[in-house]
Amino acid sequence: MPEEPKGPEAPEATDVLVIGGGPAGSTAAALLARQGFRATLMEKDRFPRYHVGESLLPSLLPLLDVMGARDLIEEHGFVRKTGAFYGWGREEWSLGFDEPGRPAAYSFQVIRSEFDHILLRHARSQGADVREGTRVRRIEWDGDRPAAVAWSSDDGHHGTTAFRFLVDATGRAGLLGARELRTRRFHDVFRNVAAWGYWRGAPPLPCAPAGAIGVFSLRDNGWFWAIPLHDGTLSVGLVTDKGSFNRARQRAGSVEVLYREALAECPRLARLLEGARPAGDLRVESDYSYVSDRFCGPGYFLAGDAACFLDPLLSTGVHLAMYSALLGAASIAGVLRGDVDERGARDFYQTAYRHAYERLLLLVSAFYRIHDGRDTYFRTAQTLSHRDQRDLRLHESFLNVVTGADDLHDAQQDPVEAVHRRLTQPLHGRPSHGLGGHGTSQMLPLPTDPARATAGLYLHLEPHPRLRRAT
Repeated sequence: MPEEPKGPEAPEATDVLVIGGGPAGSTAAALLARQGFRATLMEKDRFPRYHVGESLLPSLLPLLDVMGARDLIEEHGFVRKTGAFYGWGREEWSLGFDEPGRPAAYSFQVIRSEFDHILLRHARSQGADVREGTRVRRIEWDGDRPAAVAWSSDDGHHGTTAFRFLVDATGRAGLLGARELRTRRFHDVFRNVAAWGYWRGAPPLPCAPAGAIGVFSLRDNGWFWAIPLHDGTLSVGLVTDKGSFNRARQRAGSVEVLYREALAECPRLARLLEGARPAGDLRVESDYSYVSDRFCGPGYFLAGDAACFLDPLLSTGVHLAMYSALLGAASIAGVLRGDVDERGARDFYQTAYRHAYERLLLLVSAFYRIHDGRDTYFRTAQTLSHRDQRDLRLHESFLNVVTGADDLHDAQQDPVEAVHRRLTQPLHGRPSHGLGGHGTSQMLPLPTDPARATAGLYLHLEPHPRLRRAT
């Protein structure tokens, strides 16, 4: 079993303080502790705790390898996800992960309370000082640099911990970015609402890859996800725009009635749930797509949902969380080891993480525009507005999305229209509908060699993640 903290109180000083014990925080703390740095993680809850976001991408598996947690996830018994099934508009099709060039032939459908707990215990086993039930009350600043936090624990202890670097992995709460710096802004285009619950007794999706996520569009506004979990339940979530959701809830009288009415409009999914029964109450979240103006600054890095979050259509949340934690840990390690200066490390992190986010922002927006038979909302509103595009290098991100394309003219046009056009052109030997054979794992390359250098730096992963100069 992982060792518990050495004393009842957090240390007075540490090299790196990580706030938040989700996938971003656990990954950052584990990667830094494995290199011998003093990494302290403070988490206000005690794990396991509930969280949504159960469907993982294959591009996550190499990240689990880097942090030494792959075997723990493989052995736990999560549903192995080998692809995705789409019932969108008038078409049905499947995408398998076993195609050439993919980082892995599968990923996992996870119960997040269990997945997150595994990663947190792993961080502790790697030497991180993990403090559950410890809430950060105040950040103390030295000029424009965070220098210490005041904290209290649920067993009555309190104190102050100083640090050299801070990783904000507090998710939607956004302790540093949203509350202290107030740099978060929500996307006009993705002001959506999700309402979801769990069903017991549903059969597997027919004609779909084993363990596949199901994505089903509605005749009007919205779509459903269906994710099989290893406890025998099926996670079923409705996503629609906020205005339509509020009008429908007012007419229906409750979220439960709205949810049931939406299911009745989705015959493919309704048939799947005919013999199933609900397991618990519905949950609701709204306005969950947002971005911070800056992902890092003097002495701090925003990781995972603390920096940004996208519409859940392509299941990118956990990937971005752990991807950013890897970039952040490598950046901090590079500075602490003297390999790079802090400004250079921040430029690397800001550029690499922002590009990954912008690529997926383009992809999600373009995906909403691919299919025929959708309501006007999904044909027109899910296009990035000028406000959404503010401060984004979307032309450059478009070039990253369509790596290998030699038509520079596309980059001078509306990036979303251009991505839509590219994605509807099938790859060689791939289906001519849906994503045309494209997948998110092809859009998320790690900057791990000089040819993919970012801000003049690239990742070197062995034996531990650190930064190297491209020259």
